[in-house]
Amino acid sequence: MRRFTTLLLTMVLIFSLPALTGVAEEKKGQKLDLAKNSSSAIIMERDTGTVIYEKNSHEKLPPASMTKIMTMILIMEALEKGKISLDDKVRASENAASMGGSQIFLEAGEEMTVRELLLGIAVASGNDASVAMAEHISGSVDAFIGEMNEKAKEIGVKNTYFKNTTGLPADGHYSTAYDMALMAKELLKYEDITKFTGIYDDYLRKGSDKEFWLVNTNKLVKFYDGVDGLKTGFTREAKYCLTATAKKNDMRIITVVMGAPTSKERNAQVSQMLDYAFTHYQTHKKYKKNEKIQDVKVSKGNKDKLKVLTSESISILTEKGAKVEGVTEKVKLKKLSVPIKKGDQVGSLILEKDGKVLSKTALVAGDDVKEASFWQLFKRSISGFTKKSN
Repeated sequence: MRRFTTLLLTMVLIFSLPALTGVAEEKKGQKLDLAKNSSSAIIMERDTGTVIYEKNSHEKLPPASMTKIMTMILIMEALEKGKISLDDKVRASENAASMGGSQIFLEAGEEMTVRELLLGIAVASGNDASVAMAEHISGSVDAFIGEMNEKAKEIGVKNTYFKNTTGLPADGHYSTAYDMALMAKELLKYEDITKFTGIYDDYLRKGSDKEFWLVNTNKLVKFYDGVDGLKTGFTREAKYCLTATAKKNDMRIITVVMGAPTSKERNAQVSQMLDYAFTHYQTHKKYKKNEKIQDVKVSKGNKDKLKVLTSESISILTEKGAKVEGVTEKVKLKKLSVPIKKGDQVGSLILEKDGKVLSKTALVAGDDVKEASFWQLFKRSISGFTKKSN
């Protein structure tokens, strides 16, 4: 009887296990069903690029005004390289002034500074401001669009193609949630961008009879603690989209939602995704942007040594409470030859654990290095000879 009872209990347990496992998996699935009313979504940690959650993240969809993330990347890059400055005056063309959709109502011939136009793009999603900046930087909108697509390839974006600078509907203009997250990661290298995207409201043409009130299209900037960007999007085809970023406890998270049915649903889903990331993960900061890694010798340069700097902040991502152990660092430098411009990539810093690459970050030149003059090389050779003699 005891044997029969034991056998019966064993059989009950065996046949119960699949059901119990299924319930556990279902609960886990529910826990991570963070964007069930959107076409695609993703959560990415900014420093490492680690994908924490994704849903159809490689599906090609219209990005609407999230396109302006790439527009802002090229603006910030031009600022960093000194090609333009925030105080430059930009004259609006007839083309820029004629743009429909969201705008800051530029008039043909009107002048604004780069700072004002960037504010108009980041806060009010101004299509007219985007076109004015494209023409200012590249000479024409077509040339600027070409640069947008080239930059996309450069940063590893593979399923995106731009037909305009604004995100207005166009055949063959598409992106993905994953690609938008990569572009957001690139834009956030320029830490000053959140001084624009994080503003809830401001004014253009202050004090004039044409004063214009800007209110951020990304309401989470005001209503979710830590959100300071990046860009909303909406067209009938794209529905409601948002690439949002928030920073808490030195960890920056990027979230993307595409194809939400309403702006309220979009914001709720992004908030839920941010909550999930900040609740379950943490970063351990290794380096800040522009932190010196080492000095390297430069042959035939007007400077003996070159400072090698980080191109962006570098962190290690773990689950909450986990310790960082066994991480190794490798510096790989390119063969350097002059001239070298400040900001040029000169190598990579690789973080590894147990043979797995955790992150690979570009290292850049901290200074300009020009070709040394004959006199500089002569003095250097004499100095080297004297040291050897001593």
